[in-house]
Amino acid sequence: MSTDTIRVIIADDHPAIVMGVQHELQKDLSLAIVARARNSTELFKSLEELECDVLISDYAMPGGMHGDGIALFSQLRRRYPTLRLVVLTMLNNPGLIRALLRLGINCILSKSDRIGHVSAATQSALLHQPYFSPSIKDQVVGQSLASRNVLTAREAEIVRLFGGGMTISEIARQCNRSVQTISTQKISAMRKLGIKRDSDLIRYANDWERRHD
Repeated sequence: MSTDTIRVIIADDHPAIVMGVQHELQKDLSLAIVARARNSTELFKSLEELECDVLISDYAMPGGMHGDGIALFSQLRRRYPTLRLVVLTMLNNPGLIRALLRLGINCILSKSDRIGHVSAATQSALLHQPYFSPSIKDQVVGQSLASRNVLTAREAEIVRLFGGGMTISEIARQCNRSVQTISTQKISAMRKLGIKRDSDLIRYANDWERRHD
């Protein structure tokens, strides 16, 4: 392997995605795939044993000892600060993208876009340059144009409590507010975050909590 070769690890629990990424990367002779991982356990084992310049990783990759999502990428940032990251995701919501950007991860690809973006994103990650596939770019641009969509302190607290398992009625009692007020503020927070389902709001809240532990 040449000293100029970019060493890449692919982490994804979907074999078809791994094959597609591998196929695209093999078109670029400057890139070499040194390992593949199906979960965070295999990923950390590979990183401990092998030299790696760029990691291309799925966002949601359950089943490993080190978790997935923001929790996983936070660990990677702490333990391997020089490792360049490209994140693949099916969850195209502003809250998730904002969380990744806060970690300094600015090469993000949506699985709904062409897999052909992966090679350019890998090169960009190595050069410390941002790269977003079209669906993600739309979200990033939308966020930059909508700074008004920052959660208020009350909305953020409701998101935190709801993510912690409390119902709207329980939050209302704890905050000494009406159920209608809490419900309205929860809906407002979801609109600002670009989240439509309660399950996604809970995931966002839990990722935020892990990031700030």
